[in-house]
This record gives sequence, C-alpha cells and structure tokens, in this order.
Amino acid sequence: MTNATVVPRRWLGLWALLAAMLMNLLDATVVTVAGPAIQRDLGGSDTSLQWIAAAYTLALAVGLLTGGRLGDMLGRRRVLLVGEAGFLLASLACGLAWSPESLIVARVIQGLFASVMIPQIFGLIRDLFPPHEFGKAFGALGPVIGLATILGPVIAGVLVDADLLGTGWRMVFLINLPLGAFGLLVGARVLPAGRGDRSLRLDGVGALLAGLAMFLLIFPLVQGREMGWPGWLAGVAVAAVFALGAFLRRQRRMAATGRVPLVELSVLAKRSYAAGVGFVLVFFGAIVGFSLVIALLLQLGLGFGPLRASVTMAPWAVGAFLGSGFASVAMGRLGRRILHLGLALMVVGLAGTHLTLGRVGADLGGWDLVPALLVYGVGMGMIFVPLFDIIMGEVTDREIGSASGLLESFQQVGASLGVAALGTLFFSTVGALPRVEDYLTAARQVTLAALGLTVLAFALGFLLPRRARPTAPPTGQGPTGQGPAEQGLAEQAPAERPVDEEVREPATV
Repeated sequence: MTNATVVPRRWLGLWALLAAMLMNLLDATVVTVAGPAIQRDLGGSDTSLQWIAAAYTLALAVGLLTGGRLGDMLGRRRVLLVGEAGFLLASLACGLAWSPESLIVARVIQGLFASVMIPQIFGLIRDLFPPHEFGKAFGALGPVIGLATILGPVIAGVLVDADLLGTGWRMVFLINLPLGAFGLLVGARVLPAGRGDRSLRLDGVGALLAGLAMFLLIFPLVQGREMGWPGWLAGVAVAAVFALGAFLRRQRRMAATGRVPLVELSVLAKRSYAAGVGFVLVFFGAIVGFSLVIALLLQLGLGFGPLRASVTMAPWAVGAFLGSGFASVAMGRLGRRILHLGLALMVVGLAGTHLTLGRVGADLGGWDLVPALLVYGVGMGMIFVPLFDIIMGEVTDREIGSASGLLESFQQVGASLGVAALGTLFFSTVGALPRVEDYLTAARQVTLAALGLTVLAFALGFLLPRRARPTAPPTGQGPTGQGPAEQGLAEQAPAERPVDEEVREPATV
C-alpha cells in the first residue's frame, strides 16, 4: 500500500476504476447495436459504418503499445485521470457528431484515450489493496465485467429505442459522461498518487510506425469495395509491409543499443508464440466481424429495432459468461484442450446459425437463433479465460510484459480486420438495392467465412503450448474482445521495474 490514508476508501476507489473499465466495454460494442440508427441519422455509406466500428479498436491497438509505459513514466493515477478526461471529451464529441466523418474522428480519439486509461487499472488496484486482499479485489471484477458484457448491448438497445430527450443513438455515447464524471471525481480523491519513473523513455517513433502499418493494412479492406478496388490499393498494402519492416528494424536497433524497445522481438522467434499471434488475429477477427454482421442482418435486413436486435443476440453473451465460468474451473485440468473444445462448440454454433438462416429465412424470429448463439457463446467464453496464458506458456520472465502487450494489440488488430473483411464480404454480397433474401444470403456467406476462420484457429491451436504459463495467473478476456489482459501492458522486464512491482496481478472474466 503506497498511502495508508486511502485504505478506508479502497473499495470506493475500486468502483472508480470499474467505471473506466465499463466505459471501455460499452464503447467497444456499441456500434454493433447502434450502427444502423447512426447511419439512418447521419447518412454515409456502408463503408462509413465499417470505419465507425473499426476506428475505435484500431486506435486502441496502436495506443496500447505505449499506454502502459506512460503510466510507469508519469504515475498511474495521473495518466488514468488524463485518459479518462480525454475519453469523456471524445464521448461528448461522438454524441454531438454531425457527420459520419466527424464521428469516425471522435471514435479514433476515444480509442487513443482508452489505450491510455485501461492499462493503468490493474496496477492501481494493486496499489489500492494490501496483498492479502488482492483476491477479493480482483474477484470483484469478474461479476461486474460479466454482467456488463451481457447487459451492455441490451442497455445500448434500450437507450436507442427510448430516444431520451430526443438524443436517439447519441445517448449510447453520452451515457459515458456520468460514468466518467464519477470515475474522475472519486479517482482524484481516493486513488493513490505515484510519481512514476522519469528515467524511462517512450518510443514515439516506433509507435507511429506500428500505427501506420496497421492503418495501411486495414484501409484497403474497408475502402476497396466502395472505390471499385483500384490497382493502387495494392501499393497501399505493400506500403504496410514496408512500414512493419521499418518498425521491426527500429525495435531490433533499440535492443542492440541497450534501449528499451516497445516489443521484445525474441518472443516472435518462438513458434508457439508466433502461432498464438495468428490464433488471436483469426479468432478475434471471426467473432467481432461475425457479431457485427448478425446485428446488421437483424436491423437492416429483417427490420428489428435496436432493442429487439440486442435481446435476440443476448444468448450469445449469456453463453460466453457461462463458458468463462466453466473455463475458470477446468483450465488447469484440460490445458490446451479447452481451446479445442471451445472452438468445436463455436463450429457447432456457426453451423446451426447457417442452417437456421437458410431454413427460417425472412420469417426469422427472436427465438430461432437462441440455440445456435448460446452454443457459440459458450464455446467462445471457454477460450477467453485461458487463451493468453496458454499462448505465453513458453515466454520467459524477461519477455512477459512485452508479450502480453503485443498480444493485446494484436487482439484489437484482429477485431479491426474482422470488421473490415467480413463487413466488406457482407456488403459486397448484399449489393446496391438489397432485398431481405440478399441480406440473408450475405449473412450465410459471412457465417461460412467465420466458420472457416474458426477451423483455421482450431488448426493453429495444435501449435500452442499444452499448458498455461505456470507462474502467470489467468488473464481473462471479456466476451467483447476487450478484457483484463491489458494489465500486461503495464508490465516490463523484471530488470526494469522496482522490486515491489514484479508481482503480476490476477484477473478474472
């Protein structure tokens, strides 16, 4: 405990940190439910809708490479409060957006400030609580994150349908204002202040190169269909490869000269970790892209309102919650096999979704998808809890911080790629003047693509370590793709950290 005066109010401080986490969980998925209403109000193309969804996760992926380091340099409370204040202003800008372009810019700013805010949460929980209360503190996160995951899309649907004060979809962003105000006011008074370590340095050039590479990779996938796939987009993809190469060369040069790189490249030389990176890209790309397309089918194709669409998809989140609970109990006994069990259930769920869409067609009702989405969610939830620690089963102590942060960034990149690729497939199949049957056909094609990606993840799973890293507690992931694995971003190699900061905090789903 860094400050004895905060001990009596440490649980209030935990709620302030939960407010920041809840904002991130909500805004990671809000466009899934509110996207069609946003498009109806602001106009814009289907491509704009994809960018509104992908902009947040792409910016988050870029910023997470440096967000944890900023907390180490400047103090976690200070960085958290700055990130939270910026996130609130960006949320207000989202709620006041007057065009698709203005909303996309605001979403990018949101994602960048989230990447500053989120990595501080787990370190601050450790600063708030004495070691003997770590279990209680981190254990409290599980139910809150689980309920937020289940109720978040439903709440978003309620807010859009309720049209409070005539705000419509804007309220799904403006709801962050009371949450963030609570977090800021309480956090400033209760959270322990830290001075940070000003001797650490931030690799801004490396972060910019990584961000450029990610953007150049996503841009052709999102814009290609609308632009008619011009030949110069291939040049953009090649430029992404060159930007990535420049980033890797810089990281190698920094390590050779004794400076601290953003990424320990030695982890990528491990076959199991490299396979894990591929697994994360494929897995999160499939689930995030598929979830967006199902929501678009329900609202744009079948005419469901936001609330009805979110309730229809709720079995997915309920299943993920149940699957996560099972994984928490069984992961130690099953090891890597739990990933394959979860993926097998996901394949069953996707096959069931494909058959249901074909069998029921335009008469699809809210109950028709319940069995398939529930099974899919259970399988997905079984993977969230053990995934990161299994991937890091062969990672050394020196590499653990960099490996955790890199995986979290690849998770967000995978989500952006899923929105870009599967969203493009969906809208390309739907066509310019779609009928209900066209939406159903497009959704079935995307479901088959998601099934293929899931099978690919199943194959990659055999290259992962058989057991989780024995010294690392579970770093669970929330079913939205945004989860507590961010604590790894605040971790560095043991030689770089003070002695009292070398304990990795546990996390739950």
